[in-house]
Amino acid sequence: MELSERKKKILRAVIESYVQTAEPVGSKAVADLAQLNVSSATIRNDMAELVERGYLEQPHTSAGRIPSPKGYRLYVNELMEDYKLSIQETQRINEALDLKMRALDRVIDEAGQAVARLTQYPAFALTAPPERVTIRRFDLLFVDQNSFIAVVMTDSNTVRNKLFRMEGELSPSQLQMLGTLLNTGFTGLTLAQLTPELARVARHAETGAYALIELVVSFATEVLEELSKLPVHTAGIANLLEHPEFQSLEKAQPLMSFLDHADSALLPAKVSPVDGSNIVIGPENVSEALKDSGVVMASYDLGGGMKGLIGVVGPTRMDYAKISAQLAYVAKGLSQIIGQAALPADDKHTKEGTT
Repeated sequence: MELSERKKKILRAVIESYVQTAEPVGSKAVADLAQLNVSSATIRNDMAELVERGYLEQPHTSAGRIPSPKGYRLYVNELMEDYKLSIQETQRINEALDLKMRALDRVIDEAGQAVARLTQYPAFALTAPPERVTIRRFDLLFVDQNSFIAVVMTDSNTVRNKLFRMEGELSPSQLQMLGTLLNTGFTGLTLAQLTPELARVARHAETGAYALIELVVSFATEVLEELSKLPVHTAGIANLLEHPEFQSLEKAQPLMSFLDHADSALLPAKVSPVDGSNIVIGPENVSEALKDSGVVMASYDLGGGMKGLIGVVGPTRMDYAKISAQLAYVAKGLSQIIGQAALPADDKHTKEGTT
């Protein structure tokens, strides 16, 4: 059953108050914030129903309420308004992103540090390959009767080569036939598809031919595995300790340790459309270490089908509208910096005034 407009206003008031104070919110504060023309008793009853339906939680130490992950999700999906960055905020971001073109890793690392300083939350940044990387072509170059070079090209224009030496002899015509087999049966396949196809070929190919096919396909697998590994840059991990939820080292240590050894496989690294953002709240996260945290991410374009991801991790009471706007602006700036373009003003994310 959908919430009434009044209950949505109450939920929004609780969330926005909790974002600012980190303190449970009572009915009197809600009445002041939501500006509802109803009695305190009605607000208390509505808040009790929101608790019962899983949108709010009541800590045992307080009569006030705090948002649940379900409540945050409804807020993000339906209730929060677009946050307009102030001129001062955009200037600070522009200054932080005014980096000369250096090695890509350094640019991304510095951008992560800038985001950590700007948001006062731990930040992470990584580059992501195209969602579906496949082998486009195999080229086999004859060296001598005991060796050849395999050249593997992916559809993201990555090229790798490797010299193979063998005990047995191999003729140029055999190598040409091997190349034909590989280009017929193993191009257009993703990393997940290569091994099953190799197993299928094993049932039909002659032992000698299969051994050669396995050598080259194993190399192609290594290439795709290399491209699937996402190096993660982290910054501002100690910022967690500045927030009430993590002032206890016992509470903060697991998340700090997770971020210190960040693994892209456990981060909610979903690449959204460029200039968009993605929000993952509490239990929606894959990793147990992030179950009590919110993660906000935005994608940037590296060109050539490659994208990057920059985000922050913090308590679930983060100001999602503000952080989303900041990260979207940073991501847009990174796309343009990497493309050697200037960063223009963006009316969509900018307002006049101060923070």
